[in-house]
Amino acid sequence: MNVPPGFKPLFRTSPVLDLIGPLYALGEGENLVLGLRAEAKHCNARGTVHGGMLATLADVALGYTMAFSSEPPAGLVTANLSLDFAGTAQVGDWLETHVDIQKQGSRLSFANCYIFVGEQRIVRASAVFLVAGPIDAKARLE
Repeated sequence: MNVPPGFKPLFRTSPVLDLIGPLYALGEGENLVLGLRAEAKHCNARGTVHGGMLATLADVALGYTMAFSSEPPAGLVTANLSLDFAGTAQVGDWLETHVDIQKQGSRLSFANCYIFVGEQRIVRASAVFLVAGPIDAKARLE
């Protein structure tokens, strides 16, 4: 699978990420960028990447970027996720996330995410997370 230079397999996984992946990462903390090569399994009957898949990618990018922007990493729970779809992606497209953290509070955290295909923004997402406490060291690697 063709992955842009600098991207490496995501440092953490879960059962759902195993289903949708592989996911790739570049950078860390607030500069974390996630990438995914669109496959047929990500698409709807029209042959474009399903909106639910894009929502999942945005949620993961937002949560991981915010969680791993603090030390120790914050345990976050998605309280609200809102998306606007401005374009589409096809099989073979490289999807890339860019997150803009608005505020990291002691109880709530806020951020925006943009998903790109090339130079085109196809999704704008906004999220609010409940801060549930730090992630323990063992959980960081699972």
